[in-house]
Amino acid sequence: MPVISTTSSHLRIDGLSIAFGDRRVLSDLGFTVSPGQRLGLIGENGAGKSTLLRLLAAAHPGRAGDDPLPGAVVSGRIARPMRTGILLQELPFAPDEHVDDVLEAAVADVRAIELELDAAARALGAVGIDEAAAESRYTAALESAERADVWSIDHRRDELLGGLGLAGLGRDRRIGELSGGQRSRFALAALLLSSPDALLLDEPTNHLDDDAAAYLEDRLRAWRGPVVFASHDREFLDRVATGLLDLDPGRAGATALARSREGRLTGQGAREAVLAASVGTVFGGSFSDYLAVRVDERERWQRTYEDEQAELRRLRLAVAETARTVAHGRPPTDNDKFLKHFKRENVEQAVSRRVRNAELRLDELERTQVARPPAPLSFAGIPAGSHVLDHEEGALLRLADVAVDGRLGLAQLRIGPATRLLVTGANGAGKSTLLALLAGRLEPDRGEVHRRRGLRVGLLEQDVRFADPDAAPRALYERVLGERRAERVPLADLGLIAARDLDRPVGRLSVGQQRRLALALVIAAPPHVFLLDEPTNHLSLALAGELEEALGGYPGAVVIASHDRWLRRRWDGETLALDAVPSAVPV
Repeated sequence: MPVISTTSSHLRIDGLSIAFGDRRVLSDLGFTVSPGQRLGLIGENGAGKSTLLRLLAAAHPGRAGDDPLPGAVVSGRIARPMRTGILLQELPFAPDEHVDDVLEAAVADVRAIELELDAAARALGAVGIDEAAAESRYTAALESAERADVWSIDHRRDELLGGLGLAGLGRDRRIGELSGGQRSRFALAALLLSSPDALLLDEPTNHLDDDAAAYLEDRLRAWRGPVVFASHDREFLDRVATGLLDLDPGRAGATALARSREGRLTGQGAREAVLAASVGTVFGGSFSDYLAVRVDERERWQRTYEDEQAELRRLRLAVAETARTVAHGRPPTDNDKFLKHFKRENVEQAVSRRVRNAELRLDELERTQVARPPAPLSFAGIPAGSHVLDHEEGALLRLADVAVDGRLGLAQLRIGPATRLLVTGANGAGKSTLLALLAGRLEPDRGEVHRRRGLRVGLLEQDVRFADPDAAPRALYERVLGERRAERVPLADLGLIAARDLDRPVGRLSVGQQRRLALALVIAAPPHVFLLDEPTNHLSLALAGELEEALGGYPGAVVIASHDRWLRRRWDGETLALDAVPSAVPV
């Protein structure tokens, strides 16, 4: 287990490696985040972002009951502030806990700092107390109180709840009564309220509307301590991150290539860096800049690999053919018979020298050659299938004067065979409720929902939970689709689950990998109407872009509910904006 120091104002990682059995997740990772800096973690689903954050937040990794990575082999050094707080994708609250109790638990450290300040102040004038020690104690308590801003805790609580769209949340409500989005925002509010010295955030913008996302951006840009966050929100990365750390193992080779070209990594070291798990690649620009740099890196890596392979083929041929090419087997003529012995020795020496030189160059290049760029996990697109019922015009789905009390009110909505609809609106406007109505998973309190006979509707939900965490993705896929369809459209061919993860228990996959599986279960038998609730939540940046492109050519109806500002800026279909207060919205 790593050596952890909790006396630093920085967050520093040196030589960190993590492995689960024979699967290496991170290798020799190192970086530093200073106070006021905000490092964004990016990489494919399963690259180790959540794993890294859990380890950074652990007080005593390896201690029974406090091990964030059971079964992992971890080495390296970690330095971080004592009060380091984390926001996880899986929320820690029990359903029967009350909102007010959780908020008070969040500020327990701050309340303790306030009590210590009061006790230290009283000790200053106490009889028989060492004055120097008392003054030192008070100074330390005052500094802690100032960092935690203990005097404004109640005001900050109300401001945070309002800024994250939770102002009307009843403080006496139970956690189990809140929606998934409310629970996520409440967890974020509780963490920020606790004022930790360092922040670790795992997908903080999931479930945030524009106003709440903008509020969080402002808070983080003003945060005095180090911040490390994992996010697939491209707009958020552009606006908040002061640096990016790419944990994608596929980029390690490009990094090793650049370092070897600079003379910083040579020989076997370059080769091992290419083959290792993610060593992390720090990039100091914006996310938009990073996208262009990564494309250029990949192209240079591919060109270098191809050039070196061509050189290897030439050298191998040279070694095999040099003797025949130099000596070319011509017998001596009468005129040079007297030189036969002398010339034979010269020819043999020339052959030997040329073979030796070629062998040396070949040996060096074989030891230092750049590895083939690994094929990235790339979404193969929507499989072929019967997406539409027929070619006649008319609505597949039609809603008329529907209402779900306290959640949604809609005058009318028509979904045709080629509809492309983006549903937007603030938290609580009813986006998920609308998709549930269209999917037939919820009945309206009033109004009518008409569906064409034989209609197949698929829904990708925001939060994915598999009932059997021990089942493997391949087995679940076959169970849901049936053996025949699973054979016709293999899960591995969809480019959503890596080959190494097909038979791992689904409960051991990351949240993003589980959502990839949920997406596969929908598109493997493409529905006539494809409903997606926050489709880019938890998905890697690469997959989010590939999915958006695939949906543009989907031969059926597509309805998306999303807060993703990047997606919305590029949307060229219809848009339905729902009001936060239910009202009739004509379409």
